[in-house]
Amino acid sequence: MEHRRISISAGGVSVTAALNDSSTADLLWGALPLEGAANTWGDEIYFRIAVQADEEDGASDVVNMGAVAYWPPGQALCLFFGHTPASRGDEIRAASAVNVMGAIDGDATVLKQVSSGTRIVVQRV
Repeated sequence: MEHRRISISAGGVSVTAALNDSSTADLLWGALPLEGAANTWGDEIYFRIAVQADEEDGASDVVNMGAVAYWPPGQALCLFFGHTPASRGDEIRAASAVNVMGAIDGDATVLKQVSSGTRIVVQRV
């Protein structure tokens, strides 16, 4: 599969990310461009998107820094850049299992500047 890259912009912050070969990433790629209002939960941004996917094999509630994921119960795109209220110790933990679809390039902590309610746009690079 060809290398798929996305840009994520919210307020004055922009990051890029690479998508993996998962079926959920395929659905996201096909639905782009997407936009919504950012919600924050600790150091996570999430927002509901027009993609519906079930939990994949390998879904996990613990993710890596910079993970781009899909949360099936909320039909939400999630961007992880640090601890959430569910984190234990040094881990980054989602509210429940997510399908990891890719990873943000570089320093994902720049997303700390995004406030809840900020318009967020996700598109192909």
